[in-house]
Amino acid sequence: MNDHANKSIKCTVDSCAYHCDTKDYCSLDVIQVGTHEKSPEVEQCTDCQSFEVKS
Repeated sequence: MNDHANKSIKCTVDSCAYHCDTKDYCSLDVIQVGTHEKSPEVEQCTDCQSFEVKS
């Protein structure tokens, strides 16, 4: 169970291993944000590169 909510990082991705089970926060101290586009222009072009699938 992940219950260490980092209130500086909001997250609603329940399938991530770092998502807090009872709150919409990440449990990591810091995350890496990146992009899959050469020149991102909209938010859909950015990604949380710290994401790991919950097992």
